[in-house]
Amino acid sequence: MAQTIGVGLIGYKFMGKAHSNAFRQVAHFFPDLALRPEMKVICGRNAATVQEAAQQFGWQSYATDWQQVVARDDIGLIDVATPGDIHAEIAIAAAAHGKHVFCEKPLANTLQEAKDMLTAVQKAGVVGMVNFNYRRVPAIQLAKQLIDDGRIGQVYHWRAVYLQDWIMAPNFPLVWRLDKSVAGTGALGDLGAHIIDLARMLVGEITTVCGMTETFIKQRPKLAATAGGLNAQAGAEMGEVTVDDAALFLARFANGAAGSFEVTRFAKGRANYNSFEINGGKGSIVFNLERMNELNVYLDDDAPEVRGFRNVLATDGGAHKYLSAWWPAGHIIGWEHTFTHGVYDLLSGIAAGQSPPASFEDGMRCQAVLEAVTQSAAGGGWVEPDYS
Repeated sequence: MAQTIGVGLIGYKFMGKAHSNAFRQVAHFFPDLALRPEMKVICGRNAATVQEAAQQFGWQSYATDWQQVVARDDIGLIDVATPGDIHAEIAIAAAAHGKHVFCEKPLANTLQEAKDMLTAVQKAGVVGMVNFNYRRVPAIQLAKQLIDDGRIGQVYHWRAVYLQDWIMAPNFPLVWRLDKSVAGTGALGDLGAHIIDLARMLVGEITTVCGMTETFIKQRPKLAATAGGLNAQAGAEMGEVTVDDAALFLARFANGAAGSFEVTRFAKGRANYNSFEINGGKGSIVFNLERMNELNVYLDDDAPEVRGFRNVLATDGGAHKYLSAWWPAGHIIGWEHTFTHGVYDLLSGIAAGQSPPASFEDGMRCQAVLEAVTQSAAGGGWVEPDYS
């Protein structure tokens, strides 16, 4: 019979909802799990709304003090789904109590915080994993397989964009994601972290970057007292936007590949457009999250009469990772499934005593790239990420 582990989730809004669904579903669809989650407690600052979240999402109890949660004897895994300003404090405390840690991306708000978090889980001997959920898209796993098998040859180019449009209205208020003291950065960390992690996973280590950032709307209404989230309501008083609205940067990879990255919240009509193209000596790969079950592939070793970009539907449980848990071939999965896949890998890693990718080491290296881009944007020129 599979063993169980008590889970404490810190945070209950957008990411808390997605994480809760993953913990609730994972054992139903992956019955081979050696370690199954018990949804012990969900934690948030507002007692009334976190109690409602506990009932809605299936948690056994709720709490308003995360410090009490990380100290509980019946909790073995702490899931950090809060804004970035308290990732480090919670994760370090959890590790000190001997808890495994699952943390939302980016790992921290600063590189030093990320290094401290990595040191904490290493010293405690616990698993530390970052929720870079797009690693768990089956089509992206197929892309990695094709690259690792040498099917597209030496990689020469990585070209990625992550585009959204949700804050374009000048009267959209100053939510926490627009406050550097809480979010660390704007589109760069929120969106850029995802495509940096995918670039590292698929192409390799980034050695130097050269970037720019831009804030298009520099003042916005402050939040009304009861507002929050994407449906936030503006108050009368104005405040300063302290993060970037967009960032672009070039990168060199250790294997000689060249990369370009663009992230923005000002791409009208793009709700969640995460897309990349990889060009190699023998083929190319194109992915678009808005068609997440598909991968466009060009391979030189196809017969000349049919050579060209093909559209692969990555839904075959016998051929594509994670899909055997779900539906017959051709029956697509959705965004929420990537979280279930991540929790499956997390629990499997805890059972094996290993931190699955993206580990806190991966998270720290992503943070080093983010910080190098910030430094380059401020001072100009090429900057080497500090991986030390």
